[in-house]
Amino acid sequence: MKRNNFITAILACAAMPLTSFSIDVKRFMRVNKGFKISAGEGRIHGHIKLKGVNSNIMDVKVSGSDTDGDLAIFEQTSLSQGRGTPLHVHPLQDEIFYVLDGAYYFQVGEDKFHLSTGDSVFLP
Repeated sequence: MKRNNFITAILACAAMPLTSFSIDVKRFMRVNKGFKISAGEGRIHGHIKLKGVNSNIMDVKVSGSDTDGDLAIFEQTSLSQGRGTPLHVHPLQDEIFYVLDGAYYFQVGEDKFHLSTGDSVFLP
């Protein structure tokens, strides 16, 4: 976009009344009541089948939409025994894993962790 066109577009937007914009405020409001999510269920989306490097079922227990994006909790069931998620980084999120059943390996930087039932790991 040429500079003059860019400036004209910015000025046009600035001249628009704010009432012409609609914001879904409910989307950004924190849930103010407790809620229960039963075993084997997902709160919002039901069972989500993840396909890619490996196959998993993910149930969203607490959604970011419940907490203004401050926290999300998922229960993930691996359907690809012996295979895991490739090494990756979340630059703006921490992760905590708690193993309900089975055994998993995790790597954080150069550190490697073997977890079994009841173990947890924090991944900054």
